[in-house]
Amino acid sequence: MAAALRAALCSGFLLLASGMVPEPQNVRITSVNLHSTLQWDAPRFPRGNLTYTVQSKSIYYPGDSFETLGTGLRLPWCDVSSLSPYGSYELRLRAEAGRLHSPWVTLTFQPMDDTSIGAPAVWLRSEQGSLHVDLSGPFAEHGQDRWPLRLYYGSWSYRILYWRKGSTDTEPASASWAAQVDTVHSSEILAPLQPWTVYCVRAQALVPEWNKTGQLSRELCEQTTHNGVTPVWIIVTVLVGSMLVVGTAVTVCFFSSFYLYRLIKHVFCPSYIFPEHLKEFLSKPPGAPQPLPLPEELLLCDKLTVIAEQSQSPPGGASRTPELPQDSAQGL
Repeated sequence: MAAALRAALCSGFLLLASGMVPEPQNVRITSVNLHSTLQWDAPRFPRGNLTYTVQSKSIYYPGDSFETLGTGLRLPWCDVSSLSPYGSYELRLRAEAGRLHSPWVTLTFQPMDDTSIGAPAVWLRSEQGSLHVDLSGPFAEHGQDRWPLRLYYGSWSYRILYWRKGSTDTEPASASWAAQVDTVHSSEILAPLQPWTVYCVRAQALVPEWNKTGQLSRELCEQTTHNGVTPVWIIVTVLVGSMLVVGTAVTVCFFSSFYLYRLIKHVFCPSYIFPEHLKEFLSKPPGAPQPLPLPEELLLCDKLTVIAEQSQSPPGGASRTPELPQDSAQGL
């Protein structure tokens, strides 16, 4: 530890004495979905703070001069996403301290080839014993613009990995039990699957022409439902139950209608006949003259004699049939 510290101090004093600035270390490009950043490690320099300058030049046009992408940078990174994704570039970087500067550190950058393909967005839903997988992206973002990355490449497809949840393997890409489906569409149906089983899904983008494989999406799990085939016993049960319900409803409606009909008929059309003279009497207004009883001299009366049947005449030939009084007969 002490030896390394002494060596660093000695190298710092030598650099200070020689007036040289050390060059940046571990220069690299980090690029995902064409969003590219040049990064490096700051060198040890004992005299104040360092700044950095980044320049680029197209390899396709060697006669062109370098263009400055960033100068006076104090942080060890520079965004180079403004470069055309279809080009090939030579990037160079140096550290600066006042009028002093380090030698240039150069590297080659081809955005389409050097960028990494990110993970697509995945939506998963279960329907009739199968899984419906919808895919989107990834996207290349430049400022306010956002374009699907598949528009930049000539070929594009998705690989969908799916498996039953509960296995001991933790990496589905290397598991022998994980089934896979390659598709050029943004939607795919996974079938046939076991009903009422939890399946997990991950997806990634493939660019065959560039031999590129995208990152895997996060794991999504969903339980399948019934496969849509209804058993015969359920069909028979539903059919019989429906018939019973319909039959019961028809019977109840029939007897209810019959009872209501009889009730209405009894109220508005009774079975007895109202006497005619009462109808006539009630139909007249209250102030109309009422019929007077007939005078006594207009009454016609006859004498009525009732003779009982004689089964045997008594001795003496006398008749036991009493005569009604005249007044009683006239009353009849």
